[in-house]
Amino acid sequence: MTGHFPEWSDMFSAIPDLNLTRVPRRPRILAQIAATVFTLVASCTALAQGVNYRVAIEAPDPLDDLLQDNLDLLRWQGNPRLDMDQLQRLVKAVPEQANMLIATEGYYSPRVSAGLDTSGSTPVARVIVDPGKPTIVGDVDLTLKGFEPVGADAKPFDGAELRNRWALPVGARFRQADWEAAKRNLLRQVIQVRYPRAQLVESSAIVDPDVQRALLKVVLDSGPEARFGDIKIEGLKRYPSTIITNLNQIQPGEEYSEAALQAFQARLQDTGYFSGVEVSTDPGEMLDEQIDALAEGPAAKPKPPVENPVTLPVLVRVTENKQRNVSVGLGFSTNTGARAQVSYDDLNVYGLRMKSNLIMETRRQSANADFFFPTTAKGYNDSFGASFERNDLQGEITAVARLAARRAWGTPRRERNLTFEYLTEQQTIDGQPPERSKSLPLTFSYTMREVDNLLLPTRGFIANATLGGALLPVLTDERFIRASARVVGYKSLGAKSSLVLRAEAGALASAQKAGVPSTFLFRAGGDGSVRGYGYQALGVKEGDATVGGRYLVTGSAEYQYWFKPPWGVAFFVDAGNAADKIPDLKPKLGYGVGARWRSPVGPINVDVAYGQAAKEVRLHFSLGFTF
Repeated sequence: MTGHFPEWSDMFSAIPDLNLTRVPRRPRILAQIAATVFTLVASCTALAQGVNYRVAIEAPDPLDDLLQDNLDLLRWQGNPRLDMDQLQRLVKAVPEQANMLIATEGYYSPRVSAGLDTSGSTPVARVIVDPGKPTIVGDVDLTLKGFEPVGADAKPFDGAELRNRWALPVGARFRQADWEAAKRNLLRQVIQVRYPRAQLVESSAIVDPDVQRALLKVVLDSGPEARFGDIKIEGLKRYPSTIITNLNQIQPGEEYSEAALQAFQARLQDTGYFSGVEVSTDPGEMLDEQIDALAEGPAAKPKPPVENPVTLPVLVRVTENKQRNVSVGLGFSTNTGARAQVSYDDLNVYGLRMKSNLIMETRRQSANADFFFPTTAKGYNDSFGASFERNDLQGEITAVARLAARRAWGTPRRERNLTFEYLTEQQTIDGQPPERSKSLPLTFSYTMREVDNLLLPTRGFIANATLGGALLPVLTDERFIRASARVVGYKSLGAKSSLVLRAEAGALASAQKAGVPSTFLFRAGGDGSVRGYGYQALGVKEGDATVGGRYLVTGSAEYQYWFKPPWGVAFFVDAGNAADKIPDLKPKLGYGVGARWRSPVGPINVDVAYGQAAKEVRLHFSLGFTF
């Protein structure tokens, strides 16, 4: 595209007349040169600015945004090389461009007019669009080829259900984006289970603009049925292969399932042994068929059905993490104050994985080291470790040392945990002489997560129940049984609001409370409990100190409004208490307002709460949800 440049004679003719009769010759020549240069610069500057114009589009949503984002008339706005002739050509091309763009939204008989208004100081390009009636899907011809069950135990493919899930049914508005998405979704549903080599061998959309109807045709060929084969491992050098094979729940001969591959990959990623994991079927097994498909083209005739399923080996590619890792961190919690943390992990200590950390907080200090066995073939995660923790809370100082052995199994949505531990505790209350206790408890915990998203839930519930105790008079000062339950429910109230409900209860049974380590008693208050009160400030009063009680009941209701996702505001009411007797469980009330942010690492909450019984306002900060 070329621009219009003025003639040199025109530029010189524009030099103003100057009265130079009294100016010496040399200065007069210099003045003429300066005037010439000034005129040249001014002319080039005006040329560099191009034509300044505005664009006014009158079209219904969302067509106006579509035209704003794609018309050449808009893209050339502000271009210094554009002159008036070129602007006229851009305006003239608008109807043809607009028709093509509007057709993608299902309007095939639009009326588009475009003109250039030069009556004002700034030209205005006006575009007026009447899209007409949208095109409707008139008929869908969905043909399924293949899909024949192989073997006596093979179940028939449910073609009727696949047709029912077709995303662009008769009567729907026909849009190009929806048409492409419907085909992708159809193919996606098939290749996820049994038929990973399925392909669209034919697709067409015939549009009749006179009657605003689109006739759709899709031919889908299943390809051969596939079954899983043996497992192949690549990239494993430092760790034993059992780390991978014990987590493999895919058996040779099973029906192909993409979900099974993804679940296997997720289990391997969670081990911590690998920085990268890819689980797929062996691409070498499909190479020949892919080359044939590319050579024959998408309209190739499908191959005759095979008599036996295709066996696809499971290929696991891993990149091992470095064996040792040290990390440090700083943080702050309104529960326990400022925090400094050092962690050291070793992935191969005599075949075990070790995790250790040292945490120093204002009101709590802890150190622990745990050793994890590789996951067993039955899915058990066994570990053992030692820890020490000191807490200085509400006038009570506790120091607990423990040895523990654990077994965990299940899935992130159905998690089970069994812990057998020996612990000793030293408790100092309000400056009194310390008391010591020991215990040998066994505790079972079960967590159920029925939510739409494990990291940022908006619907569903999470429930946890624990039952345990020290029942044998072995290394135990006081026998006891302890039970607790906690439920958090999430309910969506619309596109921008939600409700979060929480309830928690606990009870401890023993002949006497003395001798039971305080870590098994109950307290309330703080983040995730009753806001408006200090961390574990609600319990049984002993002098100026607050200690744990036998019983606990708390509850909360929170309304969240997401005015600009992921940002939101919350209004909440909390209530609860802990006591040694059920009649003394008089709930303490707290209520307030908070800010919410759905960050990539989980929800971040900042709350300002008023504790009615304490008659004071507290700030609470938390990351994620506690469970």
